[in-house]
Amino acid sequence: MPDNRSHVDGARVLADLDALRRIGAYKTGVHKPTFSDPHMQSLQWLAQRLPAAGLAAEIDGIGNVIGTSTKAGPKLLAGSHLESQNYAGWLDGPLGVVYALEAARVINADPDADGSVEVAAWCDEEGHFGSFLGSRSYVGALTEDDIDAARDRSSGRTMRDALREVGLAGRPRAGAERGRHIGYLEAHIEQGQTLEGGGLAIGIVTSIVGIWQYRIIFEGEQNHAGTTRMDVRRDAGLALARFCVAIDDRFPGACGPRTVWTTGRIVLDPGAPSIIPGRAEMLFQMRDDDAAVIDRLEALLRDMAAKASAQGRCTVAVERIRTGAPALMNAAFQQAIEAASVALVGGRSVRMPSGAGHDAQVLASIMPAGMLFVPSIGGVSHHWSENTEDADIVTGAEVFVDTCRRLLAR
Repeated sequence: MPDNRSHVDGARVLADLDALRRIGAYKTGVHKPTFSDPHMQSLQWLAQRLPAAGLAAEIDGIGNVIGTSTKAGPKLLAGSHLESQNYAGWLDGPLGVVYALEAARVINADPDADGSVEVAAWCDEEGHFGSFLGSRSYVGALTEDDIDAARDRSSGRTMRDALREVGLAGRPRAGAERGRHIGYLEAHIEQGQTLEGGGLAIGIVTSIVGIWQYRIIFEGEQNHAGTTRMDVRRDAGLALARFCVAIDDRFPGACGPRTVWTTGRIVLDPGAPSIIPGRAEMLFQMRDDDAAVIDRLEALLRDMAAKASAQGRCTVAVERIRTGAPALMNAAFQQAIEAASVALVGGRSVRMPSGAGHDAQVLASIMPAGMLFVPSIGGVSHHWSENTEDADIVTGAEVFVDTCRRLLAR
């Protein structure tokens, strides 16, 4: 396998990322919620550049951008997403899209290359309206009822309204053509410190965690904070606080070595200092790459809620609102990434699981899939200060394109 380093235009990769960074810029990051003006401008930016990479461009009825090739030979699908978390980083998503675009430019124009790279930007990976809605739609795992039920987590706007407002209502949703692709490859910043701390250039993803999210609701009795004695109160806020502490006490005895859990939002109703909360709600999430561990923890969570309801003054209800099955990355894809890293960066790579969710886990349900990581400065992500050194970005692009060549040549 020849050294394909010279075929990647590192300056072009950085310029593309910088162009996307200027759309919806916020401090040193971006603010591009799903279907916002900056997000839609980013989709158009990509669609306008795909023809020069030998691809026909389409923005489908869920907001996916799909670039397809008519070149003969095997086809590899590559991509990521272009929306962001609120007031967040500039590389989370766009890095993988630009790498895929660069791979298509390099490989699709090469008459000696085997096959072609097709490009996708999946809509709403960040979950403003749901979980992986774009990639789930593509693999046939998103129903019309799911779209009807989807709401923007910040504003409550329905997804139907959002699709209509951005001009996508009525468009067909693109679906995977089974057997068309040899697989799917995605690149991403690590969102952690393993690579930077170890002086490594590339992370070879072995598995992607499943993500389970819950709404836990506490019902008590709203009353006057000054006239209601402590011994008769049914304080939903206090019940919630005790439940949070109980989770941290009980979960370590049942979790796996890589399990994590987070209470990301707490709401007290009515939320006034002179009123005892009659209702409280928390959003709770747990992640692991072993579904059996999650099943065990969910059973524990529900048992804790039942006992808290029976023994306390408030009722506790657990509602599951999101699931995401863990996924193993394909062994041949891992080997191709490792071979490319040996050829281009002296093997400064490591095999590692992903603690964050990615569209690759959805695509893995219908085709072989792989992921590679590049270093994150300080491990920061989901914040506007997220960053990666330019040299690491270019190196990652070189390894990504070489990996694509190797996969297509198998």
